[in-house]
Amino acid sequence: MTPDRIFRGLFVLYLLAFVAYLFAPLLIMSVAAFNESRFPTVIPWQGTTLQWFSAMWADAAMWKALGTSAIVAVLVVLVALPVGTAAALVLTTLHARARSFAYAVMVSPLLTPGVVIGISTLILWRQVGVGGGIALIVVAQTTFIICYVMLMVMARLQRFDRTQEEAALGLGASKLMVFRRVLLPFLRPALLASGGLAILQSVENYNTTLFVRGFETPLTVFIATKVRTGLTPAVNALALVIIAATVIGAVAYEVARRRQLTRQPRS
Repeated sequence: MTPDRIFRGLFVLYLLAFVAYLFAPLLIMSVAAFNESRFPTVIPWQGTTLQWFSAMWADAAMWKALGTSAIVAVLVVLVALPVGTAAALVLTTLHARARSFAYAVMVSPLLTPGVVIGISTLILWRQVGVGGGIALIVVAQTTFIICYVMLMVMARLQRFDRTQEEAALGLGASKLMVFRRVLLPFLRPALLASGGLAILQSVENYNTTLFVRGFETPLTVFIATKVRTGLTPAVNALALVIIAATVIGAVAYEVARRRQLTRQPRS
């Protein structure tokens, strides 16, 4: 065998192993939702059933936890997007030394363990009489989710041609109009991606949320509690529904994007 074939074979094996590492747990979890066993397992297979989907629909506590996570995620996006975008715009206008210092300060929450963020947020806000709850969850999560938004917007801004702003200002546009008509449309892909990432980071967060939740029970805390008290495949059924909704949404977005590209006139 030639070295090229050996390299291609190793690359294919690596690719297959990588895909299996990513998707095998999701596949097993999804299949377990159809097993009659009262525990989330595939082996032994005790028969095919849809009862766990009925149990999922009937579990009011699960839906309440999902609703709490959805409310928190929406509020986190409403806070993180404007603040993260503003931070990115400020960083791109600073001088090199000031930019390096400000960048290090703003990115530091990403390097801080979630447990530390959760405990410190709870201690700080309890000093002013604010207890745990949805508001404090939003505050704690946006502490580090803002960093993701800032980084993604900054990456997009590096491709922005500043002469467009100067041309618009030279034609009499106000700074607000330049931001709304020139900069904001250019940042739209980064903002949409940042919003999606913020939702995912908010819903899946556990370490930070656990300390600031108060009497609220987001989905991750609900599932962790179920693991200790007795997990049923109803959680697998919910996960399968969420995965299916995510895949359908991604496919619909890609189809819409390609249709929009085909409608654009070719230069």
